[in-house]
Amino acid sequence: MLVSKPMQRESKIQPIFGFAFLGIILFMGYNFLESGMLFFRLLMGLSLGYALSRAYTGFAGSINRAYTTGSTKLLRTLMFMFFITTLISTAFLFNADPTTFGLWINPINFGLLAGGALFGFGMSFSACCASGVLTDLVTALPRALVTLVFFGMGVFLGFPIQRSAEFVTATWFNSSTFETGVFLPDLFKWDGLNGYLGAILLTALFCGIVIFFSYKFESSRKRNNTYAGHFMETRQDEPDTFDSKEYSLFSNETYNRLFVRPWTLKQGAVAIALVFALLMGVTGSGWGASTPYGFWFGKVLMLFGVSAEALAEFTLGAPEHYSAPFFSHPVNTQNAGIFLGTIVFLLTANKFREAFMSEMSLSVRQFFLFALGGLSMGFGTRLANGCNVGALYTPIAQFSLSGWVFLAVMILGGIIGNKFAKVWFK
Repeated sequence: MLVSKPMQRESKIQPIFGFAFLGIILFMGYNFLESGMLFFRLLMGLSLGYALSRAYTGFAGSINRAYTTGSTKLLRTLMFMFFITTLISTAFLFNADPTTFGLWINPINFGLLAGGALFGFGMSFSACCASGVLTDLVTALPRALVTLVFFGMGVFLGFPIQRSAEFVTATWFNSSTFETGVFLPDLFKWDGLNGYLGAILLTALFCGIVIFFSYKFESSRKRNNTYAGHFMETRQDEPDTFDSKEYSLFSNETYNRLFVRPWTLKQGAVAIALVFALLMGVTGSGWGASTPYGFWFGKVLMLFGVSAEALAEFTLGAPEHYSAPFFSHPVNTQNAGIFLGTIVFLLTANKFREAFMSEMSLSVRQFFLFALGGLSMGFGTRLANGCNVGALYTPIAQFSLSGWVFLAVMILGGIIGNKFAKVWFK
């Protein structure tokens, strides 16, 4: 890396390691993963991890930030991301048979309500979700590791219920295209655009309702002098003072703009939506994260002598889920990419050491709270058939009404969980 102003050796070493680390990941993935599709999944994971980290964004923060700081900017940004992603999905689905895609049109039932509330409850304790726990393994290792272990336990214990209980598998409502749930375009077949115009307008209405109430909440916090704001959002909104007349390719200023300066929340949302578009186009499905955590927990049990067959019998699944090589599973590979993408960002931005060491302490009281958070989230994902990406983002982006139901109960669970956590730590 060439710069016009010499940097100290200490500030050079992390970016050098960062680019070398990225090169090693790409070399290993290209040469040792079993297929081009797995390599693609690795690239998507790297991109998601980088975007989530550089934009300092996440699904769990949408509720936790609002409760603790009064800022609803992240929640409003998620609505922007949801809406533009539905537009992207329309481009794939409009002239196609939606049943040929692996759309996440999830059931609407008691499991969705209970699972969404449990997930919101748990994410308020652990300050992360299924994707966020992977980025937090780099920036908050003790909290994230405890959360991940118990998250996996919750998923594992929930597998039999997800695969056999009627209150999770059956749906109260469904539309004509999918028996599994409500596909919004089915409600507007008369709109002249196969229902997609009405579905987009309804999605815009739902997003607008959430944005309206988020502004009302934030306004109330400001009037009551309980609004603190979020420090990173303040940094992200700082004006860019770059003047093009001073542009130089090999300069500290250019490097900082390319690799260091935080992305705004909207920049991160656009980047994630573009990755979702690639996943939709290449895989015909969406973004999921939580199911493999149950497989990981099973693999740990195998270290203590439990057979893959016994695990499969308990979870009503297949032995291959536990006996197959880790990187043979596409979502495993993608999740590993999210973790690695976070490391790449922090190294290239020269922030790895600072971020890694920022949250290394863990009290007994915190341990139990994070464990409960992980267990609640993991078990909740099995009842709701997904997490914040599998039951919220992907279903909404693919016009499933279930995603909006999950959002409502997740917010309710998050509010209750934050109140509980406040009392617990007090």
